[in-house]
Amino acid sequence: MNGPLSIAHTESSLGWGGQEIRTLTEAAGFIRRGHRVVVYAAAGARIVAEAPRFGVPIVALPIGRKRLRGVRSLVATLARNPVDIVNAHSSTDAWLDALACVWLERTRRAAPVLVRTRHVSIPVPNDRATRWLYRRATARVVTTGLALREQLIRDNGLDAARVDSVPTGIDAALFAPISSERARHELALPQAVPLVGIIATLRSWKGHRYLIDAMQHLRNADAHLVIVGDGPQRAALEAQVDRLALRGRVTFAGQQDDVVRWLGALDVFVLPSYANEGVPQALLQAMFAAIPCVTTDAGAIPEIARDGDTARVVPREDAQALAAAIDALLADRNAGARLAQRAREHVVPRFGLDLMLDRMERVFRTALAESARG
Repeated sequence: MNGPLSIAHTESSLGWGGQEIRTLTEAAGFIRRGHRVVVYAAAGARIVAEAPRFGVPIVALPIGRKRLRGVRSLVATLARNPVDIVNAHSSTDAWLDALACVWLERTRRAAPVLVRTRHVSIPVPNDRATRWLYRRATARVVTTGLALREQLIRDNGLDAARVDSVPTGIDAALFAPISSERARHELALPQAVPLVGIIATLRSWKGHRYLIDAMQHLRNADAHLVIVGDGPQRAALEAQVDRLALRGRVTFAGQQDDVVRWLGALDVFVLPSYANEGVPQALLQAMFAAIPCVTTDAGAIPEIARDGDTARVVPREDAQALAAAIDALLADRNAGARLAQRAREHVVPRFGLDLMLDRMERVFRTALAESARG
């Protein structure tokens, strides 16, 4: 099959972060390439409200929980609107998709080929039902980093030939380096102090609390922390800032659609994740924007962050190590600029948006061809 593809993405998660942004970015890219794409998401999910901004058609379905109602809804929807590929992005919708495909096949209706994208490194259960889902119901599995791919092959016995690593692609033109002074002025951020920042959903495993702790250990006491994003840890993090008397040195910027300027305003970008990462979208964006980065070795981060070469990599859950790495970059701006330039040179040719779209199209066409061969 060489013509345009028809693709349905499904998402049961109600949250908003790199996974959902990747899904909409990928869908929008395929639409620009002439393919037919729709997203089916759980009713009430944030992605439903955000999709129009990306120019992506979206339909809310009752797929937020593993219930028969969700399977029936998918069966009816896919029967009315047949597609070549269904790409599942979370556990719940993957199960509902798999059962809907079986239902369609057993009622002699056209069933799409199921592809499963894994965005995080949370271990996959190895029980009998999950083995069926990953080994038989799913045609191909995509991971957002090589470490996640190796984990599924090693721990879950998946056939290596059926698992593809396709990290998130970044638009190099959009995330080009910009003037820090101008970005700070437009965002009403302090001009005369070092700005350290993180852009990430406020989830526990992103490690925000260790970055806040690091602020009290910095030798550079003028440094200001900018936290961009929202999520379930917001209240706890604000309470931590107040407890440490850091309110005057920390800005909670909330959710921001235009992160380019927020990145451009920073002197150092920090992602202190301690679990569950693929190749993080925000870390890639910071490297594309030539911002010196401090991070950890969680998940697939080492695929882009090499200590002393493309980033400063510190132990997980270690506030003092974070502080020391941040201080080093703030103390030697020339060394930080060289680090950031090497990072940009490493990621731009390997993690571009068009490359991600090319890889995903190959995955989809391969899945269809293998399905046609039986």
